[in-house]
Amino acid sequence: MTTLFDSYQLRGLTLPNRVVMAPMTRVRAGAGGTATPSMATYYAQRATAGLIVTEGVQPSAVGQSNPGTPGLYTDEHVAAWRPVTSAVHANGGRVFAQIMHGGRVSHPDTTGMRPVGPSAVPAVGDVFTPTGPQPAPTPRPLDTAEVPGHAQSYATAARRAVDAGFDGVELHGANGYLISQFLSSNANLRTDRYGGSVPNRIRFAVEATSATVEAVGAARTGIRLSPGATFWGVEEADVPQLYAALLDELARLEVAYVHLEATVGDDVLLDLRRAWPGTLIMNPVLPLGPKQTGRAEADRWLGLGADLISFGRAFIANPDLVERLRNALPITPVDESTYYQGGDEGYLTYPAYQYTA
Repeated sequence: MTTLFDSYQLRGLTLPNRVVMAPMTRVRAGAGGTATPSMATYYAQRATAGLIVTEGVQPSAVGQSNPGTPGLYTDEHVAAWRPVTSAVHANGGRVFAQIMHGGRVSHPDTTGMRPVGPSAVPAVGDVFTPTGPQPAPTPRPLDTAEVPGHAQSYATAARRAVDAGFDGVELHGANGYLISQFLSSNANLRTDRYGGSVPNRIRFAVEATSATVEAVGAARTGIRLSPGATFWGVEEADVPQLYAALLDELARLEVAYVHLEATVGDDVLLDLRRAWPGTLIMNPVLPLGPKQTGRAEADRWLGLGADLISFGRAFIANPDLVERLRNALPITPVDESTYYQGGDEGYLTYPAYQYTA
């Protein structure tokens, strides 16, 4: 029987266990979106995970969603990330950068630019800005000729990630950001080759992934997806058909893994598991929902055919989460008020489990 603590071969990368640290926005980047020494410490503290996937990293200035997030589109960004990847590797870890283009989930006060998206349809809700939450603005719809450049931005960032020492990259195709917006049937109202039918709505995701595979290789390319999710007001028609078609294209590209979120019923997720021939990372509970992933949820999905299990919030307050899961030690609760406050408090201040005599 497969357990969380069995090793796994991820396309030539040996993972000592099947616990994945999920990407989580922490808004601790320095000026201009540079990685910091505190970020190196944060990720190195969690290097016992089989695989770390970083917070979302913007591939361009217009792709930035939140203030305080890191980038991978300048030489300065690459140089700032190298101490982070070196620290993780020195502690025996493996780390992928999540490449995240926010699309319409952004604000001019954050980037100095009007956000872009598939169509002139604003996200639902308030977006974070340097002066606090503000209503999401109406994005500028991308011209057909512009779309391939934004797909290519993922590949360009991936090359920089590899230059910075990352073991690979994960394209953020989930949670209402740019790839997810193109998959959507209400954020994407296009009538060109990128909108309308299922083959057209998956086209941007496929082009971004294909470009990244060409840039850094399939073994270094994963993608995260949230079938049927409604983050930031996105809706998706024909969810089973949409994702079956997308997985078919991803299988053709032979990407390293697909990272699914539990944003739709088990019946659909299990059909997607059966349809996907490669490595599946499963995030077993709804991101930012009322429940955190624990050992029971992880074991259940390993039994249902997942290869690796991602844990999000539990990793914030438990840098030694793998040991705690292995030895049934208490899981420290996280202080939600420190998620996005900046600084080292609630970031580097959670200790490993303290054994007593």
